[in-house]
Amino acid sequence: MVAVSAGALLLAGPGSAPAVAAPRPLVVRADSTPVPLERLAERAERDAADGSPRLRKGTHVQSWSLGMSEDEPPITLPVERVVRWNADDSHTELVVATDPRRPGRPVLSEGDEGDGGPHLVEDGHVVSERTFPPSWSDAPPQSPPPRDATRLRAYLSEAQHLDAPPTTGELLDATAVLLDTWTLGARENAALARLLADADGLRSAGRVTDRLGRHGQAYVYDGGGYRRMLVMDPGSGAVLGLESTAVADEPAYGVEAGDVIDYSAWVR
Repeated sequence: MVAVSAGALLLAGPGSAPAVAAPRPLVVRADSTPVPLERLAERAERDAADGSPRLRKGTHVQSWSLGMSEDEPPITLPVERVVRWNADDSHTELVVATDPRRPGRPVLSEGDEGDGGPHLVEDGHVVSERTFPPSWSDAPPQSPPPRDATRLRAYLSEAQHLDAPPTTGELLDATAVLLDTWTLGARENAALARLLADADGLRSAGRVTDRLGRHGQAYVYDGGGYRRMLVMDPGSGAVLGLESTAVADEPAYGVEAGDVIDYSAWVR
């Protein structure tokens, strides 16, 4: 596991240079015009007319999350994960240490017990590389997602073990689970965009540039003590990323309002 401090975790005391700091929240361009999600869903449906690209099982995602404890400083886990499935239903998972804000710079590794504790590793350092034997399931999210919004809502509810249709917050959580399992095709993207367009409280915010340098439209939801920002491709309607930030100070955990709690950026 790779870990770094959310603020300025030092390697050897007060005089040391800080390791990778917590990322700043994504910022919506003040001069941008928000695009309604309804319009984006319509674009996605037009884009899906020829059915290309097609659905593919597996994912490529850069993610960062904040681990909180009352007796330890907050830590972040900056990793890039690639999952690829084979024709025989076996699959591989590669996880590397990475800091997309500072390509090529060292990343702090948590270290294994007995190896001296935290230390720097190179950007791109392999954290784990595993191969899994053939396996198959007909239960969401392992089964292929449907291509219409109504059935997709039920699919995501089942994937999250919900007894009722997902709330907007639950829908965003389920979207992350879906995209951590599948690289959506054009038709699945259109179904998800339509489902998100019908969600309550998800408002258009404007244009952002994500941590991979891609231009997207931001849609924001406030609920459950966090501000969630969904980033979508303005042309295809595909989900590019999802970020959560704190809306209030949490002194017990060393978290302040506006701190990034986690984000995922899916690479297509």
